[in-house]
Amino acid sequence: MESEKNLVKKTCRELGITQKELAERIGVSRQTVSDWSSGRTNISQVIQETLRLLVVEQEYKNFQYMVKKAIESR
Repeated sequence: MESEKNLVKKTCRELGITQKELAERIGVSRQTVSDWSSGRTNISQVIQETLRLLVVEQEYKNFQYMVKKAIESR
């Protein structure tokens, strides 16, 4: 998988949130997310999958919103 540093930054960018907000969403400390981002500690496979699923969830919410708006504009 891609590097942990890029994964944290990519996830935050795609969700439009800070590392602090990411930490709150997944139930870890801000320092833990900072350590992952800087490469001081490795991200487990479970956390990598969690981050991927957060992005998928956001994409799904965006899709639902677009569908709702398209239906409303009919």
